[in-house]
Amino acid sequence: MGDRVAQAGVLPQSPGAAAAGRGPAPVRYTHRQILEILSGLMIAMLTTMISTSVVGTALPTIVGDLGGQDQLSWVASASLLTMTASTPLWGKLSDILGRKLMFQSALVIFVLASVGAGLSQNIGQLIGARAFQGLGVGGVSALAQVILGDVVPPRERGRYSGYMGAVFGVATVAGPMLGGFIVDADALGWRWCFYVCVPLAIISLAVMQKVLKLPKIKRDTRIDVFGAFTITGAATVVMLILTMGGKEFDWNSTWTYVLAAIAFVLLVGAVFAERAAREPILPPRLFRNPTFVLCSIASLAVGVAMFGAMIYLPQYLQIVKGMSPTKSGLMTLPMVAAMFVTSTGSGQVVTRLGRYKWFPVVGLALVAGSMYLLSQLHVDSSKLVIGADIAVLGAGLGLTLQIMILAAQNAAAITDLAATTSGVSFFRNLGGAIGTAAFGAILNNRLTHHLTEGLAAAHVRPPASGGALGTPEAVQHLPQPFKGIVLEAFTQSLQTVFMVGVPVALVGFVVVLFLKELPLRSAVGRVEQPEGGPAAAAGPAAAAVASASAGRHARTDRELAGVGAPTSGAAVAGSPSPNGTAGMGGVTEPAATQAQAFPASGAVSAEPEAFRAPGSGGGATISGVVRGGGGLPVASAAVTLIDVAGRQLGRAVTQPDGAYALVTPGPGTYVLIAATGGHEPRAATLAVGDGPVDFDLVLAGNAGLVGTVSDADGTPIDGATVVVTDVRGEVVGSARTDASGEYTFQDVVSGTFTIAVSAAGHRPAALQVEVTGNGQTRQDVRLPAGVHVRGVVRDDAGQPVGRARVTLVDAAGDVVGLTTTGPDGEYAFTDLTGGQYTVIASGFPPVATGLNLSGGSLEDHDLRLGFPDE
Repeated sequence: MGDRVAQAGVLPQSPGAAAAGRGPAPVRYTHRQILEILSGLMIAMLTTMISTSVVGTALPTIVGDLGGQDQLSWVASASLLTMTASTPLWGKLSDILGRKLMFQSALVIFVLASVGAGLSQNIGQLIGARAFQGLGVGGVSALAQVILGDVVPPRERGRYSGYMGAVFGVATVAGPMLGGFIVDADALGWRWCFYVCVPLAIISLAVMQKVLKLPKIKRDTRIDVFGAFTITGAATVVMLILTMGGKEFDWNSTWTYVLAAIAFVLLVGAVFAERAAREPILPPRLFRNPTFVLCSIASLAVGVAMFGAMIYLPQYLQIVKGMSPTKSGLMTLPMVAAMFVTSTGSGQVVTRLGRYKWFPVVGLALVAGSMYLLSQLHVDSSKLVIGADIAVLGAGLGLTLQIMILAAQNAAAITDLAATTSGVSFFRNLGGAIGTAAFGAILNNRLTHHLTEGLAAAHVRPPASGGALGTPEAVQHLPQPFKGIVLEAFTQSLQTVFMVGVPVALVGFVVVLFLKELPLRSAVGRVEQPEGGPAAAAGPAAAAVASASAGRHARTDRELAGVGAPTSGAAVAGSPSPNGTAGMGGVTEPAATQAQAFPASGAVSAEPEAFRAPGSGGGATISGVVRGGGGLPVASAAVTLIDVAGRQLGRAVTQPDGAYALVTPGPGTYVLIAATGGHEPRAATLAVGDGPVDFDLVLAGNAGLVGTVSDADGTPIDGATVVVTDVRGEVVGSARTDASGEYTFQDVVSGTFTIAVSAAGHRPAALQVEVTGNGQTRQDVRLPAGVHVRGVVRDDAGQPVGRARVTLVDAAGDVVGLTTTGPDGEYAFTDLTGGQYTVIASGFPPVATGLNLSGGSLEDHDLRLGFPDE
């Protein structure tokens, strides 16, 4: 059978557009090609994530060889600092220079830094190499998700992103175990903790070079230098505070306040830089996207809890339980197994059902519960209890990590895919740094308190060697009763640490409750433009769309009364409501249509004199995206700019991704009107200054779709699922029928839709419906009762026959079903209508081959039996 084909890379074009030379045909990836690309991404993720954790168990040996005990923490912190600070920059650079080039550049940086770390002759060289290694890790971790978003549509992305989450879990355990093995092996040595990552990274580099074929997209090559400096600088200073606070200097010290002030100034500078930049690193419009904001906050909370638990749980296992680094790594296998199952399983379910909201809700509840369970551990806790507790943590993380990125990517405009992905990853890594620092400060504070309290209560003085508590081995060799007091104090301190993680996880839990579940898109890609740039395709207004970026958001003074007001109370598209009502948005024309920013000649009598392309002396550019009620972009919508006197100043037609751009004559107040067939028009008044303006418009549908679902006898069916798709196959709404069998979709655009209805015990049905004009279109559906037939194919001895072909033929002689029995000989046909059928069972068809034995005997002439379609 042929490979399944997934559309990716760019939005498809109409034949006319292709003929006009606006770009090549869309890139399409088969299922096999996606798996090849995924393998390269997973190898890269595995090796880079291992590099962040492999060094932990080797640190004592490294310091013993290179010295620098006072700089020990920087060997681990340097990589985390640069990884977090550089994450947003990688996303924007990939937009400008290309995904493949930047991903491979990150791998090259990682390889060179790994070799440099292995060759280090002193602790300073090692810290510097680790910092550069973190740059590569940041690029790989951010761009792997971005590339996956370019190649696989959101509806299909769940199953693949689940594998990425599983790799993260495997690397978490494999790193410490691998580090312990390398250090213990006499023939290797600690330098191989860095060399071991190099071959895998090179393999990933070669795989991506061969299989990753993304379209070349002409983009504005201007880099937001000031934004990059301020964002990276602010993140770096914050990371310095978190990694050095309480170690290099006190939290309540001049250094803390000075660094905090510098971070604040850089952060304010970043805000102004991003609002004014034409190609911002983190576009301000992202923070007006509720889904991005909620996913970022939830990822921050997950990062705090996850990194805090992963770093301090091994300390409990090694110090309190006396385990070796290798054994403590093995103890985390239940967490990895649970994370693998829930990550891959949730991905498969998301792909099948198109629903994702409740996975992070349940996941964060499990994370909060696991943090509470970990806070109940004591000195004598059994391995079974510990394993069960961390398995709950792994299950929660598996349900949450990848779904957060998927939800944010699905809600973002295609042009913001890289910025969205790197933004969510940045906040997760920042949460990890916050969790590590905060939990460490709490641990040190409570440990001092409990040690002092325990020693005073037992009337015991510390032994002369009491200062040697820095290693687990030293703790295990302490004399009694001092050892027991230390273990109890350390356990109580960790209980407090884990308990602090509970409210943090609950914050994330509450946040995701407000997450709106948007329909998962079934198409992906970025709009491809010809070598001549955007203007070569569609004139000056198209150039405005390509070059105008989201700058300072316009202040909306007022909405024109009664124009395009969305219907209140409409449910979110794709989110069934209890009463069977769902909101629904759609697109009247396929997104494949290659729309120009100006209509074809003759569509408009003349270009208004006041409308000028960017760079021709005009005023600020107004740009944005026009979306339907379901959040999908609306192509070919007319966007008109008029002044307060009613004079038309410019007109544009949205592109396939809903983007538009118009140039104003100068600062002032303007009215922006968007309209297209099947939607209510929308108008807004904007106050425009000197800078570019980013303003999105949402058009509501002007029709409704209602009906009743009943069985063959006319009895209403309660709880039937009704799914509506447009002509492209996009799911634009779903609902469940109420007790009277009624379903309702509001804010529907006019056009042709397909209704698919299913209910337990009934055969599913699908039919087309034409929604026209205003008012409601009614479409009743009757579902015939579904019957089934099951049985076992046996031979003449009564034994089950596996791999037998069973065919079901109806009374007219048509084949209605075909299946192959399993090892138990069972077969089944479901969703059948009543009537006469014939069941035919057969074995393998005969196989005949010709032979020529003139030259002698033939010993290895094997025959293979099978079915032709297998």
